[in-house]
Amino acid sequence: MQFHIDNMTCGGCARSVTRAIQSVDPDAGIDTDPPSRLVKVDTAASMEQVVAALREAGFPPRES
Repeated sequence: MQFHIDNMTCGGCARSVTRAIQSVDPDAGIDTDPPSRLVKVDTAASMEQVVAALREAGFPPRES
C-alpha cells in the first residue's frame, strides 16, 4: 500500500511515521520519502490498522 502524508516533511517525521506503522506490524517493510511525502508499506496489517496508527501519531494519510 502507498500513502501520501502531507505533513511528513523531514527525517524526524519519517521516523515517527515508521514507528507508528511498526506499532501495528513490527516486521513491516516501510519506505519513506519526505521530499515527495510518500510512504510505501509492505505489511500483513490491514489498511485500516495502518491508517488508524498514522492518524493517532498525527500523520493522517491519504491514499496515493
